[in-house]
Amino acid sequence: MRLLHTMFRVRDLDKSLHFYTQIMGMTLLRTSKNTEYRYTLAFVGYGEEADNTVIELTHNWDVDQYDLGTAYGHIAIEVDDVYSSCDKLRAAGAKITREPGPVLGGSTEIAFVEDPDGYKIELIASKGAGQGLEG
Repeated sequence: MRLLHTMFRVRDLDKSLHFYTQIMGMTLLRTSKNTEYRYTLAFVGYGEEADNTVIELTHNWDVDQYDLGTAYGHIAIEVDDVYSSCDKLRAAGAKITREPGPVLGGSTEIAFVEDPDGYKIELIASKGAGQGLEG
């Protein structure tokens, strides 16, 4: 077994694709439209689906707002340097919601960025990724 993808419902597919491909540096892997049920799927990621977990962006044509709820948290992406990554993301127009620095109660360096629909993405410095609070 392996984790295949995480799905986000998005209001504006073009805006979301711009964010994930142009700002976050992912590749658009494939899209499909279902005219009968009025939705489009777009899969983005840092590598091919056969070898990597990706994100499925679902655009329901007749929905322009979603309630994100309080149970969902975030996805996490490993980066070489959270400080320079945030500088680049901010310069590209991304919204940084938690400035880079050590996680509370630990030393792993993290930051948070928000996509156009309000989904949170945690950036974790590679030297601390997968190591818990202490990093």
